[in-house]
Amino acid sequence: MKNYLVDLHRLRHNPYNGLYTFSCRLAEHLLLQPLHNEQFAYYLPKDKFGLFGAKPKYVAHKRSHKHYQSGTGKYDVWHLTTGISQYRPFNRKTKVVYTIHDVNFLVEDPDNKKRNKRSLKLMQHNADRADHIVGISKYALDFAGQHLNFGKTPTSVIYNGYTVSEFPGFDEPNYRPARQFLFSLSLVQPRKNFHVLPSLLVGNDYELIIAGLNNFEYADTVRSEAARWNVADRVKLIGPVDEKNKYWYYKNCSAFMFPSLAEGFGAPPLEAMHFGKPVFLSDKMSLPEVGGDVAHYFTDFDPEAMRSVFDNGMKDHEANGRAEAIEQQATHFNWNTNAQKYLDIYRNLSQ
Repeated sequence: MKNYLVDLHRLRHNPYNGLYTFSCRLAEHLLLQPLHNEQFAYYLPKDKFGLFGAKPKYVAHKRSHKHYQSGTGKYDVWHLTTGISQYRPFNRKTKVVYTIHDVNFLVEDPDNKKRNKRSLKLMQHNADRADHIVGISKYALDFAGQHLNFGKTPTSVIYNGYTVSEFPGFDEPNYRPARQFLFSLSLVQPRKNFHVLPSLLVGNDYELIIAGLNNFEYADTVRSEAARWNVADRVKLIGPVDEKNKYWYYKNCSAFMFPSLAEGFGAPPLEAMHFGKPVFLSDKMSLPEVGGDVAHYFTDFDPEAMRSVFDNGMKDHEANGRAEAIEQQATHFNWNTNAQKYLDIYRNLSQ
């Protein structure tokens, strides 16, 4: 019997961020793979036991395990699923898979040199212990490789998937726009760069709907920019949304906007592309890998340049019927393929 431990301790954190989603989707889809004398152990908070049914074993996460945890040698493979993690096997026999999502802290707060140095030191320690290193995008792996020494450890890119739950009869959103609207979804934090979007409402009648946790000071920056462009009444920060509301906004928006400056992957654009919507992305980091040649890219954030990209992109979409090609691009990313590729690595390491 081969035993694979998958670290899901991030399930004790904010359920609205990408690491939480990654942990859930990977855990779910690994269990859908045909197994051959293999057993998964899911390492997660005790209050999450049973979350993934009866198939996996559950191992209780404890903060003290960063110092020592007995019995880790019984696992053939230990999957470190987060970049900055202090939870590893305390033996040399167990093989380690290490997933790097990003090193966004270097972009978000480059002046915080003490914290960044500490984070890179921890990531380097994980990379040194790893037997296989995975990046969730080519950019994420390459950028991390500029700051970490991977040595001769094998590396791979395994793209995340995306999931959209559909509710065809649902028509009661928490906030119903009064007109055609542009949509965006993510944590309302500086690296998401949302404050550049209100200027796109000048000269048209769109609303801008930004969904996502917005109890950060940066939300006031977005509102200030909306007021500066005299479009405050058409910029709505509506907070976190459930799956039904998310479905409704994706289904009914005119376009999806994602000007983020720091993304290891970027699932929200794919969710919009699932519906054939035109997507307007920053050309930074991993987003061109996600949007491919069907997305429209902001190469800088000068308001006039952005409006030109937006106006030309909307005209192209309406004139040339791009929806099918957009939907096809999204199909390249799915969680089942993600799980299959990780399982292949587990099996290769445990031979």
